[in-house]
Amino acid sequence: MIHMTETLAMQTVEGFLTDEETTRLTKILDEHLATTGWVPARPSEGMTPPEPAQSILDGAMQRALPALRRAFPSATGIDPWLYHDLKPGDRIRPHVHGVSDPQARPQRIARVAFDLQDAESGGEFYLDTCSSDAVWSDITAPTGSDYSPGTPFVHEITARTGPVSLNDIARTRWTCSPPPGTTVAYGIQLVHGVLPVVRGRVRKLITNLIA
Repeated sequence: MIHMTETLAMQTVEGFLTDEETTRLTKILDEHLATTGWVPARPSEGMTPPEPAQSILDGAMQRALPALRRAFPSATGIDPWLYHDLKPGDRIRPHVHGVSDPQARPQRIARVAFDLQDAESGGEFYLDTCSSDAVWSDITAPTGSDYSPGTPFVHEITARTGPVSLNDIARTRWTCSPPPGTTVAYGIQLVHGVLPVVRGRVRKLITNLIA
């Protein structure tokens, strides 16, 4: 049974990748980008890394799961990873994914992000918390879903779509600057985003933690 607190939790795993794994992963991604010529059409667009990269990240996740399960005890695994590449001026506006179907299986309970490269300035990941009722929908978990009956769910809100605009809601921002090699897991019902990159480049790998 998935508890609501898992969808609102946050956990970090320092030393997610070793220096040697980070070097290998960077080489694999650099070669793949050179071969494919992939360039994101927008900051939020991701690319599926090749299998050798997925293998390195999946191995690291197996090591990290015991620590992640302290905050997300229902976690059983992850989806394939996506690669994101942000340049100066790029940002990810505040949004919240939410639980689109509480009866779906498997169930996405959190996102997991690993920064392969941090910007020289800007590009920090952040979470926004608030007490406003406007973020929450009137949908609750039905009997028979993987959630406790009556679990409330937030609206699914992007920068452009959703029943409410996050810009109209007072929020408290928590900016995250983890040390190199750290992965960050955050519940699927948390508002989050990435501040504008001022100088340098953000290279980020993201997956879903599933239950």
